[in-house]
Amino acid sequence: MALNLSQKQDVVAQVAQVAATAHSLVAAEYAGTTVEQMTAMRKKARETGVFLKVVKNTLAARAVTGTEYEVAKDSLVGPLLYAFSTEEPGAAGRLIKEFAKGNDKLQPKVVVVGGQQYPASHVEVLASLPTRDQALAMLARVLAEPAAMFARAVKAVADKQGGGDAAPAEAEAQAEPA
Repeated sequence: MALNLSQKQDVVAQVAQVAATAHSLVAAEYAGTTVEQMTAMRKKARETGVFLKVVKNTLAARAVTGTEYEVAKDSLVGPLLYAFSTEEPGAAGRLIKEFAKGNDKLQPKVVVVGGQQYPASHVEVLASLPTRDQALAMLARVLAEPAAMFARAVKAVADKQGGGDAAPAEAEAQAEPA
C-alpha cells in the first residue's frame, strides 16, 4: 500500500522523534521473514523498549537527518527493518541477535551507537552490553568494595592489637564499682 504525502510526513516525524532520543540503532534485512516471526519480534520489542519499524529507506534517511544516526544514511539500502533502543543501548542488538538465531533471513546490516557506524558484526558487541539493572548492580559492587576492604583492614588492626574483641573489656570496666 502506497502512502500519501501526509502519511509519509507522519512516518518521518515518528521515526525522527524516536531517533532523537534513542541510544542505538540496528538496521537488518528481513526479506523472507514470516508474519509469525515478525509478530513475535514486534511483541518482544515492545517488552524490551525497542522501537521496531519497517520504513522506506528514503523516509528513514530523512528521519535520521540531524541525529547521531545520520552517519548511516548511505548504508540504508535494500529492505530494512529499523530497531532503535529507546531504554538501554544493547536492547536492539539483543533483539536482532535473538531472532536471527532462529531465522537465517534476518541479517543485521548496520549498527550505530554514539554517532559511530559499525559493521553488522558489531551487533554481537552491542548485544553483550549489560542491561540497566546489570550495570547498576556492577556499580553497586564497585562502590561497596572499598568499604568492605576498609572494614577488613579495621578488623585486622583490631585483631592484631588486642585479640579482636573490645566488648568484654568494656563490660568488665562497667561492672566494677567506682
